[in-house]
Amino acid sequence: MGDNTKGLKPGQPVPKSGQYEVVGPRGGHTGHEVTSVKGETLPPTPKSGQTFNLVDPTKNKSGK
Repeated sequence: MGDNTKGLKPGQPVPKSGQYEVVGPRGGHTGHEVTSVKGETLPPTPKSGQTFNLVDPTKNKSGK
């Protein structure tokens, strides 16, 4: 299964609505999460080199 919900960079379009965790350059947890809606762009990360991973997809029809 192709997973396009990990390693997303700031400014990329959101592939699936839900909660995204900010992940450090080596994959470490930062404790920061953002809620993003499919089709919008991901916000800037607090520090350079960080990416986003989907941790909790939205469970409704509009989030698909």
